[in-house]
Amino acid sequence: MNKKHQKTLDAIWETPVRVDIKWTAVESLVEALDGDVREGNGSRVRFELNGVRGNFHRPNPGNEAKRYQVRDLKELLKAAGVKP
Repeated sequence: MNKKHQKTLDAIWETPVRVDIKWTAVESLVEALDGDVREGNGSRVRFELNGVRGNFHRPNPGNEAKRYQVRDLKELLKAAGVKP
């Protein structure tokens, strides 16, 4: 995991929830943590990390993760045993 991935991970844990986290950075972080990013139908994407799965829709419009996506992603990371 490089410095950019660490910054993204730290941003996910910030309170209040940030709205400026790029979705591409989220996907890159999951891959850097040896997770799996799979394409679904339309804008769907599935993350699998340490046996924990999460289904998301890519943000539209824009490319920043929405607040609820960041909260859901944080829960997925917690369940997978990832800490900032």
